[in-house]
Amino acid sequence: MKRSEINHILKDTLVFLDRMQFKLPPFAFWTAEEWLSRGEAYDEIRSNMLGWDITDYGHGRFDEIGLLLFTIRNGNLSDSRFSKPYAEKLLVIKEDQVTPDHFHRYKMEDIINRGGGNLLIKVHNSTPDLQKADTPVGVTVDGHRYCVPAGSVIRLTPGESITLPTGQYHEFQGEKGFGTVLAGEVSMVNDDRTDNCFYEEQGRFPVIDEDERPLYLLCSEYPRPNK
Repeated sequence: MKRSEINHILKDTLVFLDRMQFKLPPFAFWTAEEWLSRGEAYDEIRSNMLGWDITDYGHGRFDEIGLLLFTIRNGNLSDSRFSKPYAEKLLVIKEDQVTPDHFHRYKMEDIINRGGGNLLIKVHNSTPDLQKADTPVGVTVDGHRYCVPAGSVIRLTPGESITLPTGQYHEFQGEKGFGTVLAGEVSMVNDDRTDNCFYEEQGRFPVIDEDERPLYLLCSEYPRPNK
């Protein structure tokens, strides 16, 4: 992805969040230079990858296949300094934009439609060899437990939420004609380096063409502070 595209996405997102009256923590707006002045007291942000996360999954077509996330809080499975057992994310999903099929080996999560458009979630069980099973899928939507056929699409309107257990394939898409979705994720500790199992191989973090200065750094880019 070009840095100019990432900057444009960030600017558009901030306009959308302002319209939705969703406020971000102060570190969302630190510049690259400000990060260099933030010492070890801020290691929880760096080590747990809090902050901006933008990906086109390596396809180069962000509006079609991509996702913007902001990790607000998170623990760490490999660093005892950060024993928090939960995570929270913001997700912004555009109309017709797809997050490819994947499941998590460790993380169980709730996905909440916080407002805006409708969120479509296609679900499958996974098999031991990482394929999609054709078995009925158990879902829980706002405490209502039921089963749907493999490959069913669950529609979440604003205010609704779904629980996604470990090992359950899910694909997100903003429903066309209903606008951008402001979604939330409340989950167990999140580790995007190791815990995502995509049905088809994807790139998770973007390779960036630095055609202009970054507006804000992504969570995978934080520098170590100056001594």
